[in-house]
Formats: sequence, structure tokens, C-alpha cells
Amino acid sequence: MGDELLLGATTDTNAAWLGRWLAARGLPVVRRWTVPDQEAAIGAAVSAALDQARLVVVTGGLGPTPDDRTRDAVAALLGRPLAEDPTVLEAIARRFRDRGIDELPEPNRRVAQVPHSARLLANPHGTAPGLALEVPGAGPERRGGGVVLLPGVPREMTAIVEGGLPELLADWFAGERPPIHTRTLHTTGIPESLLAHRLADHLPGAGPIQVAFLPDRRGVDLRLTATGLDADEARCGFDEVEARLAPVLEPWRFQAEGGDLVEAVSEALLARDLRLAAAESCTGGLLAQRMTSRPGSSRLFLGGVVAYANEAKVELLGVDSALLERHGAVSEEVAKAMARGVCRRFGAEVGVSLTGVAGPGGGSVEKPVGTVCYAVVRGGSVQVRRERFPGDREEVRDRSTQAALALILRVLEGRSESSEVATDGGP
Repeated sequence: MGDELLLGATTDTNAAWLGRWLAARGLPVVRRWTVPDQEAAIGAAVSAALDQARLVVVTGGLGPTPDDRTRDAVAALLGRPLAEDPTVLEAIARRFRDRGIDELPEPNRRVAQVPHSARLLANPHGTAPGLALEVPGAGPERRGGGVVLLPGVPREMTAIVEGGLPELLADWFAGERPPIHTRTLHTTGIPESLLAHRLADHLPGAGPIQVAFLPDRRGVDLRLTATGLDADEARCGFDEVEARLAPVLEPWRFQAEGGDLVEAVSEALLARDLRLAAAESCTGGLLAQRMTSRPGSSRLFLGGVVAYANEAKVELLGVDSALLERHGAVSEEVAKAMARGVCRRFGAEVGVSLTGVAGPGGGSVEKPVGTVCYAVVRGGSVQVRRERFPGDREEVRDRSTQAALALILRVLEGRSESSEVATDGGP
């Protein structure tokens, strides 16, 4: 919900995330609405949705400002009068007191307005709880269902869904959904189309286990889904499918429970008692930021240098100025020198470097926009790559950081990197 989505001021990442989350639990989304911050429009959309589906999930419009109208619109549509919930009100007031504000701003009392008979879903990251309302006769078969109202802030929305929605769905649809089990395999450095082609002869046919390709610009996940099997049957089926896919996936696969390549790199460093330092130019510290986003990173990441100007590369990393003049800042030679230099500066056993042309300007015929050189040093050996990454400035920086992380992992694991495809990870 929201004018910002319709005006293009905000990207609706919530819908994509919810679609994946629900589909993995046997509840595929059949239709999606984006409506303005108007009670009539919100009510009409929810009413139409209840005719087509037994579960309607609404995000946005639960805050304290006048344009937050979802709560009022749905309460009116379902004939559930609003009343101030003292428990919710006290939780809001406590959050303000914790921030040093003793008197609760009057507009925030609106957040404590709860529709009659609504079930509260705890919000660990914000003031507005999720609200779940059962609706007898919802859906095309009139078997009943409900409406779930969630805050629009992605961090709050995902926390509520993962915390309270599984139990709610189990209560509402007990015994109606076949058991759904999933397993996810992570890859990076190979486009979706080429990965699908390579795996075509290894994928399962019709049956209880299916494979879905989930690409983004950092890589391609494979989601294995088993429908109608118990947990042991699903696990055995997954093991069999994974064993067939493993030889093809090996050059690009990484293990990470949360799906982030940084997790795999961090575990590999810790397992070998090695420490990493980073020298970055075009990525401006993005690799260091990703490495330090994980708790406990101080045990394995010593620090980084953002050496954007050539003078910084010389003074901070000890890159030979003659090398820069001869090959240019964006070159394999300079990337290797930067990686070695950052190892010396921090006393790290492993060093990584990135230097490139992120765009939109600065490219040339020899080094067009998207050209990035990156290197990894471990001990006396160095691995260096030169790639041309697609996309705008943000995408080039993100893709090149992912590629450098992938090279770190392959160096640590002693794996050879496939040179058949660019490490763009996109579809």
C-alpha cells in the first residue's frame, strides 16, 4: 500500500520477499495490488482479494501519520470497531521512554488502535504490531481465511512474518496444506541461463521434488521443494537430487546457511586461522563493509584501505608509481600490487584488492565502463582476474565485490575458478 510505491519513490521489495516466503510454504501468491493511501481504494482492494484468496497480506499504512489508513480501512470493511489496546500503548510508550522521551506524542496513540478480535503479532523492531483478522467465508470456495496487516518497513515486516506468521498459518489452515520442505543451494559467478543449460540433463522430472532458479545480481540460488513428503522422505530426496547436481555446481557453489557469500568466506578464514585485509578503489569500501557486517568479524578482518586516487595507492599501499604510469590504475599488475601492499600494511595472511571503472564515465576503448581488476594474495601466491561487469555504477560495484569474495573463497579452498563465464551472477 502507498502513494510512494505508485509514484516510484519507493521500490516494493516487500512484495517480492513475501511472495518467496509464502510460496516456499505452499501458499503461492495469485494476485498483487498496489493502491494509494485512500481508505476507499484500500478497502476495495482487500474486498476483491478476499473474493479470490483465503489469505490476504497487506503491508504499509499502520503508522501514526494521517496517510496511514490501512487499519481504518480494513476495520471498516470487516465491521470490526477500533479500540485502544492498553498493552500495545504501553509497549509504544516504553520504546519512547527508552529513547529519552517521557511523554508519548499524541499521534502515536493511533498505532495502539486495534480492530475488534484482531490477533496481535509482535514487532521486535518497531511500534506497530502486525494484526491478523479471521474472515469466515473468505476465498472462492468460501471456506474461510483471513487478513494479515503488516508494517511497510521491510525490517519490521520480515521480523513479524518470520516470528509470528508460521504459527498463525498453522492455526488457520491446520491439516489443509500438504507438508512443504525446502533446501537451498547457493551459487555465484554463473548466469542463470547458462546454469540452467548446464543442469538441464540433471534436474528431476515430474515428481514430488522440484527445482526453482532464483537469480539476483550476486548469484543464483537453487531452491529444492518437496511437496507431500514427510521430513525423512524429503531429506532423502534432496540428498539424491543434490548429489546429481553437485558435479556441475562445484565451480560456482558455496555453503552459507543465510545465503551470503561473506558467511562462507568468514568460516573459511576462521577454519584456517587466517586474517584478511582489503584494498579498494572503485568499490569504495563495499567489501570491507560486507565483511564487517557479520558479528565477530574482528577475529578475521584486520582492516581496509580505500585508495581511490593514484597518490593514495602509492602512499598507503606502496604501489610503484612507475607501475601506475605503465599499466594504469585499472590493471592486473596494479591489482596485484594493491593486494600485496595491504597485506604488508596490516600484517594479514590474505589480501584482496579491487580497482576498476564503475561508471557512468571514465571508460575507454581498452577499459570500458564495468572493467574491474581484482586480486587475492595468500602467502607468496597471487590470483588476479579482469572482468567486465554489466549494469549501472551500483551494480558494477556490487557485482565486482561479490566476484572478489568468490575468488577469496576459491583461493582458501584450493579450488580452481572456471574461466568460461563472467562472474556477473545475473540472469
